[in-house]
This record gives sequence, C-alpha cells and structure tokens, in this order.
Amino acid sequence: MSIFIIDAYAWIEYFRGSKMGEEVGKIVENSQYKIITHIFTLAELASSYGRDRLNFETEEKSLLSLSSIHHPDISFAVEAGKLHAELRKERKHIGLADTFVLLTARKLGGKVVTGDEDFRGLKEVIMIK
Repeated sequence: MSIFIIDAYAWIEYFRGSKMGEEVGKIVENSQYKIITHIFTLAELASSYGRDRLNFETEEKSLLSLSSIHHPDISFAVEAGKLHAELRKERKHIGLADTFVLLTARKLGGKVVTGDEDFRGLKEVIMIK
C-alpha cells in the first residue's frame, strides 16, 4: 500500500478546491492509499486558519476522516532536530515543521505531498505544482 504524508500546503489547496487541490484530492480520496498527517501539520493549519480569522472546524473534521495523525516520540523529535540542522546547510528556509513531515515520510517509507518549494528536489516528495 502506498503511503502519502500530506503537508499543510497541500491540505490548504485541497480545502480551497484549487487545481493543485484537485491533485491532492486524487490522492487523499483514494481508499487504496494510506494517508498520514503529522501532528505538527495540524498545528500549522490551525494557526494559518486562525491568523486569517477562519473557522478550521469543518476542515479539521475532513482531515481527520481522510488521514491518520502521526504522533512522534522523543527520539523522533531529536532526530528531526538533527535533520533540520543538516538540511539548513543547503535549504536555508526549510522549517522545522517541514523537517518533521519529511522525516515521517522517510521513517514510514512514504511520499510527502506538497507545493512548498522548500521540498523541491527531495526524492521523498511529490510536488503538486
């Protein structure tokens, strides 16, 4: 079974119903795939919606019905921090949340679905733009 980790960028496009969101929909709505959302991504989405003064409740319910939430442990967090430090040498703007998502894909043997340019060129990534 193919595993896809959906990042905040991809979820936002999906909820907006954009062309990129349609591509995300082909993945998250396919019952043949295992869909994962990192807990950090959930926080990013709640923050984004809150900053825009939008209600996140409907989208949160949809996300939770379409994906499983990945909850890392302490050793995962430490490994993510080390990976973030390493990635920042080449990718100056990659965020810590992005690193948690990337490490989740690496650990689970999945692919990150995103449009975030900070991920471009990484083998574990499917770009939607």
